[in-house]
Amino acid sequence: MKPAMTVLARYSMGPAALAGAAIVASSPQTVLNGGIPATYAVTGAAGVPLSFLVIMSVMAILAVPYVAVGRYVPHGAPFYAQLARGGSPVGGLIGAAVTLIGYCALQASLYPLLGATVADLVGAGAWWMWALAAWLIVLLLGQYPGAVGARVLGVLLALEIAVVLLFILAGFTHPAPGSGTAAGAGLAFAPSSLIVAGATSTLLVYAAAAFAGTETAMTYAEEATSHRAMAVGSAVAIGGGGLLYCVASWAYGAWIGFADVRAGATDAARQPLALLDEVYGSGIAELSTLLLVTSILAAQSSFGAAIARNVFALAREGVLPAAWQKVSPGAKGGAPLGGTAVQAVTSAVVLTTMALAGADPMATIFPWLSTIGAVCVLALLTATSWSAFTFFEKGLGGGESAFIRRVCPVAGGTFGVLALFFMAGSIGTLLGTEPGSSLPWLVAAVIGAGALTATLAGLYLRRTRPHVYQGIGRGIPDGRTVLDPALEDIQV
Repeated sequence: MKPAMTVLARYSMGPAALAGAAIVASSPQTVLNGGIPATYAVTGAAGVPLSFLVIMSVMAILAVPYVAVGRYVPHGAPFYAQLARGGSPVGGLIGAAVTLIGYCALQASLYPLLGATVADLVGAGAWWMWALAAWLIVLLLGQYPGAVGARVLGVLLALEIAVVLLFILAGFTHPAPGSGTAAGAGLAFAPSSLIVAGATSTLLVYAAAAFAGTETAMTYAEEATSHRAMAVGSAVAIGGGGLLYCVASWAYGAWIGFADVRAGATDAARQPLALLDEVYGSGIAELSTLLLVTSILAAQSSFGAAIARNVFALAREGVLPAAWQKVSPGAKGGAPLGGTAVQAVTSAVVLTTMALAGADPMATIFPWLSTIGAVCVLALLTATSWSAFTFFEKGLGGGESAFIRRVCPVAGGTFGVLALFFMAGSIGTLLGTEPGSSLPWLVAAVIGAGALTATLAGLYLRRTRPHVYQGIGRGIPDGRTVLDPALEDIQV
């Protein structure tokens, strides 16, 4: 008799929960306090707000085929499943490897950021001590289904967005001379503001990095109440996050002055927390600092949840060890315990290695890991756009319009390739390496090693376990035949 398929807490997350989980992963407070000032400081460009709108549009185009195929392939490892169904099983395995590398890198990059922030805030302890505390909290939250985690993260998200809105209000009401709302808009949104000698690609890459995580709503496919909930959640995450970052960067530029944004952004007294302290008092500034810590922690939990669900989905199909598909039992269960344990061990290994090596948490660990993660996410979205085109050309969809079946996949795939070239040209800047250094090639080497390993694993599975190989990307539970965890405690 075939054993019952293991499932997560199905039909438990609506649009709000899915959108919240995705926006939390991009960490709005981190973008406000770190990403936006850094972009102005590095590029010296006034067009940071416009860059967010440009990247938001690209992300929206990339998301259309990704979400459209998700209707027919609702999978806990969406990149893996879509690349397998639209391309080949080996392509799916490569997608899985790049996904795990990217999400693990993004999650691990946040541990030194959180540790360094807390250590500086309290004035005591090494960064890795606070990172260890965060690691334990992420592990604890992973023991609960996605809906429970979404409620906790949703409260934190509401608070941090409230602080961002307070900052926006303060920035627009305290502009530098010549940078008021009307004058600032002329500088911030002029197309020429994106054309800065030697900085245009860097400007767009920094904006793109802020969106990493907004695509994770699809990871909760098995727990979503419907495909529409996932589509709405993804749209809100990309559109809402993009508009929030656009307006926040506009407000920051207005406050520091668009005439010389580089000077303002590099001034320690002209950082977002300083404006909050100046306008609302030290209480709001301290709350914002605390919410920066919880924002990072929430993003770590969100990426941890995405990793856990990818591991669970691959283990259920036999690609990874069967023990890793373990879920919590009972009517309130359905959390991917096996995947949570795997992501915890992985992040612990990465952090321990970095700590023992004495790597600088902010100058080395954070930029390297976050860059690897951002490249992986962009590459995956680009690849799934092209695979969506072949998916629909195979006749695997429904009655989608030509706009969804062909225009968006081709446009998204093309924009994605261009964005990857932009990113490749700016990796040295992101990593802080010397011009001409060969170190940035390590990013490609790490991702390439993962892709090569996945390819060899695929060839091995095809030869030794053909039934597993042929089932790659197809292990989707049928709600009519699989017992839902919510019914597990009912006795008849």
